[in-house]
Amino acid sequence: MDSATKDEMQPSLPPGSSCPGPGWPEQERAERLARGAALKWASGVFYRPEQLARLGQYRSREVQRTCSLEARIKVGISQGKGVLGTGCRTGQASLAASLPQSVVQSYLEGVKTGVWQLAQASEAVQGAREALGQAHGLLQGTAEAMQTLRPLREQVAQHKQLQVLSQLLPRLWAVPATVAHARSLIDARQLLEAYVCLRELEQLQEETWAPLGGLELPVFEGLGPLAEALGQAVEAAAGAAGQLAREDPAQLVAAVRVAEVDAGYTASLELAPRDWRQRCLQALQEGLDRTHFGTPLLPQPGALAGWLEALRVALPAELSIAEALVAPCCPPYYKVVQLWAHTLHSGLRRCLQQLLGGPELGAADAFTLLHWVLHVYLGPEMMGSLELGPEADVSQLEPLLTPENIEQLEATFVAQIQANVTQWLQKALDGEVAEWNREQEPGTDSSGFYHSPMPAIVLQVGGKRPGRWEAPRGKGEEKRTWTLLMTTRCCLQILEENIRVSSLVSKSLQLRVQGMALSELGTFLRSFSDALIRFSRDHARGETMAPRYVPYLLATLNHQSALSSSVSVLQPDGAASGALAPVETALDELQRRICRLVLEALLAELQPLFAALPSRRWLSSPELLDNVCERTAHVCQDFRRVRNPAAQLLLAEAERTVVLQYLRALMQGRLVCRGADERTQAAERLQHDAAQLRELFLGLGLEESVQCAPVLLALRDLLNLRDPVLLGLEVAGLRQKFPDVSEDHVSALLDLRGDVSREQRLAALSSLQAGPQPSPSAGRRALFSLVPAPAPALSSCLPSGPCS
Repeated sequence: MDSATKDEMQPSLPPGSSCPGPGWPEQERAERLARGAALKWASGVFYRPEQLARLGQYRSREVQRTCSLEARIKVGISQGKGVLGTGCRTGQASLAASLPQSVVQSYLEGVKTGVWQLAQASEAVQGAREALGQAHGLLQGTAEAMQTLRPLREQVAQHKQLQVLSQLLPRLWAVPATVAHARSLIDARQLLEAYVCLRELEQLQEETWAPLGGLELPVFEGLGPLAEALGQAVEAAAGAAGQLAREDPAQLVAAVRVAEVDAGYTASLELAPRDWRQRCLQALQEGLDRTHFGTPLLPQPGALAGWLEALRVALPAELSIAEALVAPCCPPYYKVVQLWAHTLHSGLRRCLQQLLGGPELGAADAFTLLHWVLHVYLGPEMMGSLELGPEADVSQLEPLLTPENIEQLEATFVAQIQANVTQWLQKALDGEVAEWNREQEPGTDSSGFYHSPMPAIVLQVGGKRPGRWEAPRGKGEEKRTWTLLMTTRCCLQILEENIRVSSLVSKSLQLRVQGMALSELGTFLRSFSDALIRFSRDHARGETMAPRYVPYLLATLNHQSALSSSVSVLQPDGAASGALAPVETALDELQRRICRLVLEALLAELQPLFAALPSRRWLSSPELLDNVCERTAHVCQDFRRVRNPAAQLLLAEAERTVVLQYLRALMQGRLVCRGADERTQAAERLQHDAAQLRELFLGLGLEESVQCAPVLLALRDLLNLRDPVLLGLEVAGLRQKFPDVSEDHVSALLDLRGDVSREQRLAALSSLQAGPQPSPSAGRRALFSLVPAPAPALSSCLPSGPCS
């Protein structure tokens, strides 16, 4: 806007009006105030940095407000020109009244501007549409021209292909010869040279492929089989890496280099990847596995120990070769030693699993495998050798045998040993039982003790060894051989040896073998005891004739003593102290049973003789006791064939048996003394019989301190007492010596005297309770408690009356 126009827009006021002049100082003042207020507002609003992002919004809003105000002012000025003759106040009022109309006018101008812009845009769009139509027509014409040039283009392409073929024709003619030469190089194991030929042929194929538009020439059909033949040659060389590393390392290096170079080669043709590096690594593993764990190399039954020994030598040697010879021929990232160790470990594990899945191993093979896997394989003799580097560590890999495999092998080992021991002991028992009905006495050993074939089998027998196994040997160690089941060794010693040897494998196996040994020995002892019971029952019934019944019982007592003295070998060092308790209890029970059978035989001889004792004949003659001593000596004379302490125990029990039968006869009430003479005679007979029994058993070897015959001397004192009033003291003394004497026993003895009134009897019996209690005596044996006393007569215990 020029200055003339501005001047025209300025309102002219008539002279003398109170409105401001042309300079409008109020306007300038208002503008300054407005600017100050705006600046203050802006500094307050935009004081914080994050408010600056809204600066554009404030600006656009203020621009719109300014435009609106300018439009209003413009309308007000245009309308104020007609009222300039009036006063300023009248013009200002008209301006205020016209402000709503100015806003509408401003909006109308904006709409007009928009309509004009739309018209301009429509014209531009119409022009662009016309230009596009013209371009489309030109393109259609060009396409038609292109169709006419297509044959020419094809001719040009063919010309280019012919030109390329003409240039490459000499090289293409040489392709068959080059393929044949490459195959001859492969056959000659010159793998690098063969790979160079292959790469040249593949490069020629790439050079012809692009110009020919992807057309494959028949002359290149032999490249695929040639590459496969070279790949197989690389695999074969890798599969024999150990042998080539020793004999021809250059060939191994060539094979690895071919695989590595081909891994870094990227062909432009869309061919399947050869991945020779992975095939080379796989061939390394397969060749190593085939060498040591091929199916034909699995050990046959019984040959496991030799096979494991060969592996103990071969595997560390293979790892040493890998570290010293094979690893330098391969890149470091092949990790040859680790690959070798893991491959050998996996192959060995697979082979052992196949072995366990086949026929059940024998006891020797099961033990050998357990010991080898748990102690030799990871030990310093093999994979734990200090000569091998950390890459050969296989301790973190999956173990060769799973816990289930170890459980299976331990069960196999124990079961087969148990079956052999059971069969062996049963044969020993059968042979022993067959000997019991012989007419000849049992044989004796060099010391004169009874001896029979059973301990010769159970304890020490001769014969041929059925088999043995060898534990793995270490470097520089002497060969250690353990015999599993040898009939040249003691049965208990063999069991003890198996317990000791099983500790070389594991504590669990040792406990299993020990439990099996104790169980089998306990079963054998029970079978032995049952056989003795049947033998005794058949002999008593007369179903079988056993002329030497007692001597063979004494021979079995010697067997029991030998087992008792040897059973401690079944308890290894550090085992629980109570492990042998069941077997020891069974042995004690067997000893008591044998002694009881011998004593029953003695009783069968003595009971007819004691049936006539006491009697008048017994008072007047020693013949009855002489017969008793004679029969006793006849039975007990063979006790000297029994080893101590069993012999002393048997003699003591025999002497007590004779005394108990003597007491039993006295308690039967067969004899009542008629007077003092008969009481004296009975007392003398008791003294004589006690001395005779003492001399008999002293002669048989029984110590006097353990004899029971002195009880007859105590009864003699009771019968020899002349004053019945003093019977209470004598009975109290008897109670002190023999605490198990009862009122029934004392009453029976008083009946034997024949001179005791009822009041004296009651006084004597009351002294049993009124007298001092007997002092406990260690080792005191029961006598009267084993002798049944007859029920007392009613007159001896009822008060005076008609019945008395």
